[in-house]
Amino acid sequence: MPIAVGTKAPDFTLKSKDANGLKDVTLSANFGKKTTVVLFFPLAFTGVCTQEFCDITQGISSYADIGADVIGVSVDSPFAQEAWAQKEKITVTLVSDLNKAVTKAYAVEFPGLAGIGDTSARAAFVVDKDGVVQYAEQTPTPKDLPNFAAIKAKLAELK
Repeated sequence: MPIAVGTKAPDFTLKSKDANGLKDVTLSANFGKKTTVVLFFPLAFTGVCTQEFCDITQGISSYADIGADVIGVSVDSPFAQEAWAQKEKITVTLVSDLNKAVTKAYAVEFPGLAGIGDTSARAAFVVDKDGVVQYAEQTPTPKDLPNFAAIKAKLAELK
């Protein structure tokens, strides 16, 4: 069960990789500035994850227009994430939780995915400008997508 609405979001600094190299992405850098959608996903290069992040990329302006940042978190390495983003033209910021510390802090670890090991579950959090979780959802299975209509409704409410 993911961390509850109304709790302080666990802060994190995770690595992201792009054409300019590795960089740190820190959740609290958005505090006081913008709302953040934190999306946990199981694995890059898989069908449902690719659909989810390609769809978000196509509609990224709808998040930016309401002052929200989107960060995708998985247990993949930043190098695998970058290769996936390049292949699929994903523009969402992707960060690597290789040691699963953030996945565990948000209580969204999925044990034994497809018999290959523990990953992040598919989950979504809306973190307001004060760093408080305003929306929390973990999907029933990794094949299910979060309720993006509810996420966007919450973002509009916080604008």
